[in-house]
Amino acid sequence: MPIEFPRRTFTLAGPALFVGLSAGGPTSVRAAEGESGNQLLVSLGLNALARAPGQNYFADGHRGAAMISAHLMCVDNHFEPAAVNRINELFDRNWARSPLCQPFPQDEPIDNAAERIGKALADGGGVLRQVGHNAIFAMHAIKGFTLLPEAATEERVAGVCRLIQSFKPWRDEPPDDAVQPPPFEEEVAASRFVLAEAIAAIDRFKGFGQGFAGHLLTFGQSLIELAALGHVEWAESCRQAFRKYVTITRLGPEATDRKIKPHRLTELRPNTLEYWQQRGDKTLGLGHVFKYPYAAYDLLARANDPALKQAFDARAWRLF
Repeated sequence: MPIEFPRRTFTLAGPALFVGLSAGGPTSVRAAEGESGNQLLVSLGLNALARAPGQNYFADGHRGAAMISAHLMCVDNHFEPAAVNRINELFDRNWARSPLCQPFPQDEPIDNAAERIGKALADGGGVLRQVGHNAIFAMHAIKGFTLLPEAATEERVAGVCRLIQSFKPWRDEPPDDAVQPPPFEEEVAASRFVLAEAIAAIDRFKGFGQGFAGHLLTFGQSLIELAALGHVEWAESCRQAFRKYVTITRLGPEATDRKIKPHRLTELRPNTLEYWQQRGDKTLGLGHVFKYPYAAYDLLARANDPALKQAFDARAWRLF
């Protein structure tokens, strides 16, 4: 069933949707979050992002960002309560109770969390680092601390900065001069650019998995989201790296790339309970199942382009 992509109505203040909770939060996502839409997943995600560099920075960073993505995806797109409950159940069964997500000691929040994370991101210059995950995780952390400023303690912010600095250069070669995204603060034009590139990549990488297309969405959306949050400088510091990534995706699969069986054709989409019911209890992987649709829905809402929406929805089953 095609999903509708309304313009974003989510606000940071949201008292009708959100209930207060400590930065540590309860131990059960399902019990605490339920239909109320509170921010427990954001809290757990921030804990995971901050703790990831001391564990498996790449995999655990994914898990932290996935929890924040899941919360935003559900709220921004008004997911039906039954779907939200199933998503919360999946987090309860997998990551929420793990050491990765446990609370940090209570401390006074700092007031320059976004600036410190942004500087850690910009320090990487225009280097393409592991498919842009430094930018993707930086945006999720800044967004999370914006939603939960009381969680922006020195220990968490320092952990996130270490995470951003952990990513290594990957296929860092000069970009094609023809790859020229619009300014990231021009959200309509930039969103349309990213979506068009992702749609082309979905077709280009048939039979080779959809990681390239999925990360076009998440990398591009993270920079547009950073700019929309007022952090244009940090978003634009990644322009060169994003141009390098688009250049790579335009080249398509290499001769030595591993073939991957495509997803089954389905009309189910992540806004329905049925989509999450047909996923097993232990099928979260690294959390792309949350990050890809969150980025796609956000971009489609910003782009407000019926033709792009139709083209993406016809291919969404390959990605989700």
